[in-house]
Amino acid sequence: MKLFILAALVACASAASVPNTVSVVRSISQSEPDGTFQYSYELDNGITSNAEGKLKVLGQDEVALEVAGSNSYISPEGEKIETTYIADENGYHPQGSHLPVAPEPLPIPDYIVRAIEYIKAHPAPVEKKL
Repeated sequence: MKLFILAALVACASAASVPNTVSVVRSISQSEPDGTFQYSYELDNGITSNAEGKLKVLGQDEVALEVAGSNSYISPEGEKIETTYIADENGYHPQGSHLPVAPEPLPIPDYIVRAIEYIKAHPAPVEKKL
């Protein structure tokens, strides 16, 4: 019995010391001098990722990086989890069936709507500075 327990402990210790290895199945990347790029990769454990990006001119001296892409992996339950996204000057915008959805906003109460209309119709007087 002691030999069995010792063998089990040695087996557990050996298994714990072996690192998990992941191999790259496919990997592509490309970038251009104008700031555009794209990449894509797939790992043998089901993880995939791809993206395309470009510089976007916002104004005379202002640019922003715009990136669109997706990532996916296999959950412990065997389900494929995929997230698509756009990241630009307005932030990061992910989409996926696994992400929580914000509730619909409540309608503005009538008394607030009436107050806003009154304020618009009766602007505050402008004081003249001497």
